[in-house]
Amino acid sequence: DEAVRGTCEDASVCKRFAVSVGYWKDPYIQYFVRQAKERKAPEINRGNANCPGFVAGYYARVHGVSYLIKAFLEKTECSCQIVNLGAGMDTLFWRLKDENLLPRKYFEVDFPMIVARKIHNIKSKPPLSKPIMESHSGDSLLIDSHSLDSSRYSIVGADLRFSADLEEKLKKHGLDVHLPTLLVAECVLVYMTPQQSAELLRWAASTFPVAMVINYEQVNMGDRFGQIMIENLQRRHCNLAGVELCSSLDSQRERLLASGWEDARAIDMMKVYSFLPQADVKRIEALEFLDEKELFEQLMQHYCICWASKDSSNL
Repeated sequence: DEAVRGTCEDASVCKRFAVSVGYWKDPYIQYFVRQAKERKAPEINRGNANCPGFVAGYYARVHGVSYLIKAFLEKTECSCQIVNLGAGMDTLFWRLKDENLLPRKYFEVDFPMIVARKIHNIKSKPPLSKPIMESHSGDSLLIDSHSLDSSRYSIVGADLRFSADLEEKLKKHGLDVHLPTLLVAECVLVYMTPQQSAELLRWAASTFPVAMVINYEQVNMGDRFGQIMIENLQRRHCNLAGVELCSSLDSQRERLLASGWEDARAIDMMKVYSFLPQADVKRIEALEFLDEKELFEQLMQHYCICWASKDSSNL
């Protein structure tokens, strides 16, 4: 668990560096993480990270996941809730508020140690706490060392491997199982055993009548490039306990369908990159010289975005 928790810091540092170079705008990441001292490789900033061995998404991941989230918000007209699983130092709540796209409630879940650090930053930095207060209504805002609960935003310290405990804590913070629900998991399920992630996915599919799940993680991990990625992580004592489910796009789809989701799709990040607005792609490609295009393409072909839905109301 300690090595997995460490990926949160690594990912946040790399994200902040990508933002500082100009890949995308995020005025809030600076309040959660120090500036990177070393320069990151362009293929890391544009696609995913393996620096060395840990995984974080950058330009393509941020835009690909964001596209699906905003599509869900538009379909539901923001009359929904989002549950960000393993959220780390993610800043999506603040960015959605700036765009007037907040759902009825936004939940974040992570290890209690990570949650405690995030809450400390929020309490001590007005640019983070003020938007929460501005969106809050009703009773007094509840905050302690391991949880924060306002009318629109909650942070919950919980272990995703125990879905009964997770559900209890989320309901305590106002989770509404009858509301259309979007669950987001970015490089989270792969750190759980196949049985543990299947239990989490089954819980979500059986709990919400109208729901969507977005999963970003590795794919095509059976080849040599995939093995090198696994070995790099193992050197950092970070075990990909669920990597066997990352063998192909088909295996990623099948795990979702087997867990009770009605419809599932998956595409690798090279395809995502090709779908992004080409004017912006040209802009970011001009930011840094990419001399290893083959490495970039290999890296992008070893990550994917999968999404699945169940929809009792034909949304």
